[in-house]
Amino acid sequence: MFMHKRQPFYNIKRAACATLAWVLLFLAAVKYPAVAADEGTSPAAWAPCQSGQVYLPAGDGSLPTALSGVSARGAVLMEAESGDIAFGQNEKARLPMASTTKIMTALVALECLPLDTVVTITPDSVGIEGSSIYLVEGETLTMEQLLYALLLESANDAAVAIAIAVAGSVEAFARIMNEKALELGLTDTHFVNPHGLDHEDHYTTAAELALITRAALQIPAFRDICSTARKTIPLHADEGVRLLINHNKLLTSYEGCIGVKTGYTKKTGRCLVSAAERNGVTLIAVTLNAPDDWRDHTAMLDYGFKLYESVTLCEPGFFSAPLWTVSGVQDYVMVENTDILSVTLRRNHGAIHCTVEIPHFLFAPVTNGQKTGQLRFTEKQLDGTEQLLGTVPLYAAYSVPAVTYKRGLWDWIRSLFGT
Repeated sequence: MFMHKRQPFYNIKRAACATLAWVLLFLAAVKYPAVAADEGTSPAAWAPCQSGQVYLPAGDGSLPTALSGVSARGAVLMEAESGDIAFGQNEKARLPMASTTKIMTALVALECLPLDTVVTITPDSVGIEGSSIYLVEGETLTMEQLLYALLLESANDAAVAIAIAVAGSVEAFARIMNEKALELGLTDTHFVNPHGLDHEDHYTTAAELALITRAALQIPAFRDICSTARKTIPLHADEGVRLLINHNKLLTSYEGCIGVKTGYTKKTGRCLVSAAERNGVTLIAVTLNAPDDWRDHTAMLDYGFKLYESVTLCEPGFFSAPLWTVSGVQDYVMVENTDILSVTLRRNHGAIHCTVEIPHFLFAPVTNGQKTGQLRFTEKQLDGTEQLLGTVPLYAAYSVPAVTYKRGLWDWIRSLFGT
């Protein structure tokens, strides 16, 4: 009889405990949504705690006078960091490219073989028409030495030697060149050989040649080689040395020039790809069939350096703030950025906004250096949209261990009801 009367009350207590537990868990989920901010979490899941802060005002709008009078049949001026085109003249027209082909030849070679690869010259690499370093069958040179001959002396025999070393034949190497073009998203570029001698199916556009150059300049060895004024490499049978001279006179006449490649045949006319860097801004200029290419490039690069500027958006320690922790020995952890972010912008850029993207809280334990969120920098465009300029990760500045509880949550709830 006694047990019969107590049983309903006991069931009510159990039901109340269960209901309270679910209520507590629900309230915790509403107040502190369980959002993890590790490497695998999408930034879209992070809750912005600060948004739309104007960090940098719009540019002053002082732009250079529009560029005109470029002699080239096809021309383009590109900002290397973003790929932004500052000037174009028939930049999408398919045209032959002569020895500027060798930019892609070098790019493929550098991606396929180490610089210290020893290459034995085969009969197929000897006696190639056009510019040459007069390779001899059986002599050996490193890939690096052949690349210097390729980019400084524009040696066609060196181009063939590189192609055979990489792919076994000129035809097989051309296939790799075309595969690389597709990888770069190029639709109006096709290669038949590694040197650029005339062929009706060998062509590119000024815009796409600039994209090839942009990819090549990301390889430090390419930048070093194409910006070298002169170099010596061995002459066969230890008979002396070959002196290689870079034919790009902008290297000595234009401040900040870093190459890249000259080219010429009677059919293509004068072709030139140049790049220059000043104050953190890198520009790429391309002209195809340009009677006055040196003047064209000087004018284009001058225009570009008046148009663009390098802007530092944040430096280490730019952002530092507390972030709540749950079940930690401390109530919060400081989060901060340790990286620098600089971007190249037109001088009439829009206002720069910084959005802080972090979760509402972190569950302990938190480890020193743990990624906790990011800073997101955007530029406001004229049409009102926001263009992403870059992101900078935020990290925990120190560790916060988790609190060790002797009893679990369920044990604590049961103790409230004496069960």
